[in-house]
Amino acid sequence: MRRIDLVHMALLLGALLLAYLLPFELFVLSYAVLGPAHYLTEISWLHDRKYYLPDRSVALMLALTALGAMFIASAFWLGLLVLFTFAVCAILATIHRPLHVLLLLAAAVVGFLLLSRDNLPFGLAWVLVPTLIHVSLFTLIFMILGAYRAKSAAQFALVGLYVLANAAILVFPPSRATVVPGLAKIGSEYFGDIAPALGSVLGLPHLGFDGRITGLLSFAYTYHYLNWFIKAEVIRWTAIPKPRLVAIAALSLAATGLYFYSYTYSFMVLLALSLAHVLLEFPLNAIAIRDLGRALRRDLIAPIRRRATS
Repeated sequence: MRRIDLVHMALLLGALLLAYLLPFELFVLSYAVLGPAHYLTEISWLHDRKYYLPDRSVALMLALTALGAMFIASAFWLGLLVLFTFAVCAILATIHRPLHVLLLLAAAVVGFLLLSRDNLPFGLAWVLVPTLIHVSLFTLIFMILGAYRAKSAAQFALVGLYVLANAAILVFPPSRATVVPGLAKIGSEYFGDIAPALGSVLGLPHLGFDGRITGLLSFAYTYHYLNWFIKAEVIRWTAIPKPRLVAIAALSLAATGLYFYSYTYSFMVLLALSLAHVLLEFPLNAIAIRDLGRALRRDLIAPIRRRATS
C-alpha cells in the first residue's frame, strides 16, 4: 500500500472517529473552517480546466445561477433549477455534436417545463443535491472510478471502508450528547431541513436531526473536504500562480473569520459560494458518471452477456 493510501485511510478513520465524538459540532466546524478553502481551491482548479465545458462563458452562467438562487424562496423552484442545471451541464460536458446538443437541450427545456406543472417533490433535490448527494454520493463515484482506473486493491479497500463507515453511523449512531451546545444549535438551525428531506426519500417521515443524521453529515462533509485536500499531489490543484494561492488563502481565512463575527452573514456568503462550486462541478460529475457507467458496462455487463449468449 502506498504512503498516500495509508494517509488517506488515516484521514477517513479520523473523520469517522470525530463524527462519533463530536457529531453535532464537527459538521458546523468543518463547514466553517474547511469549507471555504475547499470551495475556492476547487473553483480555481476547475477554472484552469475550463470547468470541463465547451466554453467558460457557461461557467459564468452557472455562477450567476447560484447567486440568483439565493433570492428564490420556493424550495420547489430551487430544486427544479438544480436538476435542470445538472441536465444542461451533463449535455454540454458529454455530448460533442452541436446538433445533438441543441436537440437534447430543447428536450430538457420542454421536459422540465412539463414536469413543473406536476406536483413533484422537487424541493428534495434542493435540500439533498448540494448537500448529501454532492459530498457523499459523488465522492463515492469519484473514489470508485479512481480505484478502477488505477487497478488498485488499496483504493478499492478505501471504497469499501468508506461504505462501511457510513453504514456504521446509520446502524450504530453517535450519541445525542453535545460538547458545545451552541454549535449544535447552529447546526440544527441552518441544516435541520436535511433530515426531513432525507426521511421523505427513504420513507421515514419522522426522521429528525439526531445523532444519526448529524453523525452522517459530520463524517460526509469532513471526509469530503479532507479527500479533496489530500489529492493535491495527484490532481495538482496547488499548481497555480502564487498570487492566486495567496488570494485564496486570504479569502478562506476571511470567510472563516466572518463566522466568529456573525454566523448568519457568513452562512449566507458561504452558502452562495458552496452552491456555486456545486453547480460548477456538475459537468465533471456528469463525466465521472458516464465514465463509470462505460467501465461497468464494458468490464462487467458485456462479459456476462457474452457468456449468456455463448
